[in-house]
Amino acid sequence: MKVLIIEDELFAQNELKRILAEIDDTIEVMDCLESVEESTEWLEENDEPDLIFLDVQLSDGLSFEIFKNVEVKCPIIFTTAFNEYAVQAFKLNSIDYLLKPIDRKELEASLDQFHELQNKMKPQKKEMVLDQTQIEQLLSATTGKEYKKRFIIKTGDRLRHVAVDDIAYFYSEDDYTYLVAKENAKFIIAFKLDELVNLLDPNDFFRLSRKFIANVHSIKVVNKYFNSRLEVILEPPTKDQILISRARVPEFLQWLER
Repeated sequence: MKVLIIEDELFAQNELKRILAEIDDTIEVMDCLESVEESTEWLEENDEPDLIFLDVQLSDGLSFEIFKNVEVKCPIIFTTAFNEYAVQAFKLNSIDYLLKPIDRKELEASLDQFHELQNKMKPQKKEMVLDQTQIEQLLSATTGKEYKKRFIIKTGDRLRHVAVDDIAYFYSEDDYTYLVAKENAKFIIAFKLDELVNLLDPNDFFRLSRKFIANVHSIKVVNKYFNSRLEVILEPPTKDQILISRARVPEFLQWLER
């Protein structure tokens, strides 16, 4: 496996190379670069590596500037001392966001994610089997399926409707399903979350966990969490902590990029 390290601190470069060598001595570090300008030129003139380790703050600016000048298709693992750039990083080809000082176990988990991604991208000779979500997406693409545009809500003796665009998220609690509007109004609806998954446009809504389905516009913050999981903060706020499992992180990040 060939990797490129983009990091402006010499100590951090050497420490990352040392840990990588301890984890897998077959990993080849193609180069260590220190700036946006140097990295842009290198990526334009050399074969793309299998994986890039990328610091956010480089000697001449933020590393996000690299992607404005050159197309990078390989996966990226961000390594930084700052966590405020996590959401911006996840919109790129990022598979993880490691905070310095780099922990060996966290780095190993990141490399495991990279290998899992590689295996998924390899051509499969066996017959392709689609899961229910993929089938629904294919059917909607070929048949022009229309997703639910509004929900009828009962408030006392009155009925009102809530447009899907005005919904922040749905959640389940005590055998009830609740619709939470952007203005933080909450209503009980006669649907289960499993039913809602097939009624809502997957470009706009994602099932974050067993209890929550959220509109992309309700996602306020995404934080890196223990064991390569992600913590999602919604607006309006929730009383429950929402975590994206490690296995679903790539799917979630891909959805955020749509």
